[in-house]
Amino acid sequence: MSSNTLAPKAENLNARVRGSSHIDFKTATTGVAAKAMRNELSQLVSTVEDPQTKRAFDIEMQSFFYLFTRYLAERAKSQELDWDRVKTPEGDQIVPYASITQPVDPKNLNKLAVLKVNGGLGTSMGMTGAKSALEVKDDMTFLDLTVRQIEHLNTTNRVDVPLILMTSFNTHDDTLRIIKKYANQQLRITTFNQSRYPRIHKETLLPLPKTAADDKNKWYPPGHGDLYNALLHSGVLDQLLAEGKEYLFVSNSDNLGAVVDEKILQHMIDSQAEFIMEVTDKTKADIKGGTLIDYEGSIRLLEVAQVPSEHLEDFKSVRKFKIFNTNNLWINLKALKRIMETEGMELDIIVNPKNTEDGTPVVQLETAAGDAIKHFKNAHGVNVPRSRFLPVKNCSDLLLIKSDLYSLQHGQLLLSDKRQFESTPVIKLGDHFKKIQQFQKRFKKIPKILELDHLTVTGDVYFGRNVTLRGTVIVVANEGQRIDIPDGCILENKLLSGNLNMIVRHYVLYLHVSVTDIIPQ
Repeated sequence: MSSNTLAPKAENLNARVRGSSHIDFKTATTGVAAKAMRNELSQLVSTVEDPQTKRAFDIEMQSFFYLFTRYLAERAKSQELDWDRVKTPEGDQIVPYASITQPVDPKNLNKLAVLKVNGGLGTSMGMTGAKSALEVKDDMTFLDLTVRQIEHLNTTNRVDVPLILMTSFNTHDDTLRIIKKYANQQLRITTFNQSRYPRIHKETLLPLPKTAADDKNKWYPPGHGDLYNALLHSGVLDQLLAEGKEYLFVSNSDNLGAVVDEKILQHMIDSQAEFIMEVTDKTKADIKGGTLIDYEGSIRLLEVAQVPSEHLEDFKSVRKFKIFNTNNLWINLKALKRIMETEGMELDIIVNPKNTEDGTPVVQLETAAGDAIKHFKNAHGVNVPRSRFLPVKNCSDLLLIKSDLYSLQHGQLLLSDKRQFESTPVIKLGDHFKKIQQFQKRFKKIPKILELDHLTVTGDVYFGRNVTLRGTVIVVANEGQRIDIPDGCILENKLLSGNLNMIVRHYVLYLHVSVTDIIPQ
């Protein structure tokens, strides 16, 4: 295959590149780095033998090359966001959820498909496979809960809402194996693979892999912003449109609060919005979440990676940016098709620096799905209740979900009505609880936390059965010490530090332990 395959012709790019950016693109492609990358990618494509696979891989590498040349052009210009033009969204740019309580028509659901971004591995929690296979509540996994929810939706309303799973090369085979068990459910499941891009050597700006079959750690999935390209190139977008689907509800597979909401669907139809982003009120725990901004009169997504360092504190503050993106997105499929075929989906590049296992510094060029908001008509945010954002990113989140704070109904998590506050407790488990295996070993049974406000645990700590935690509880086992919290123990507004490891019947013998009452504010 000639190297020209990977040099997209100017006329093919006219629909995707406008004005001065087109000139910048042409300038970039003539640069040394772009030429070198193009040659390397052509070499990569030539290592694929099967014609059909080769064509698909070639298209993928062209998309990557386009992203890379945009990165070069932007780096050459080194244009940063003009912070003075960043404004808080106002008026109809963010609609309160409480204001969209109009009646809903269940028939609308026949026009809907649900997509879960299912490309993540649970490596940060010590998992080796697809994160969505983790058991999170009552022996059910993320995927089990999603399937239960949509099956209930379909059978109750006599509709046909399909489930689409966007996997990555890391999770695809795992996901195909898992979904076999849903074969007899009242639900159609479609899977497609998002793009696989080569990691870029930071110093040479050349791709790490030398063949298409090179080791997995030399490639990366380019963020959930790849959703639109992958939907188009996989044929899934055309398939959904052919089935009469008009709307797509997208969310991360690890967000247990992201259930289908008919009110938001109805609002989307009534407002003729082509794109809706669910946002929710920011707390101090959400300082890194992307937010919606008004930039020169248009609504935009601003990610923390795009913020100039001198304005980071401003970005994290709750005063100026009161909401953040939940990554629950509602998309008009006809509008998406129009955009992809005309102007293209040019999303802001997020540069993600990493190191490989052998310490090689690499760069990953990624994009965010929410950034597409700027391409759609009547696009806006809906400020939803916090209950629609329940992600499980670590074992602290998992403790919350597994506890008596939540119950399950048709696959949906419901906050217990015995909880006196709408907010959930702040839970911070230390490094000893980081991996799922450690987490499971350190809790004989998940504590009762209905009346808990704050829990911090650090060091070598184990919890017995039927432990109750109330108010603010802090447990600190110092280096070389171990704390065993006995069965049936009740801790309320306590700071525990030292060594606690002997239990005699119902009495606890404290050895070198300090127990301090915490007086609630």
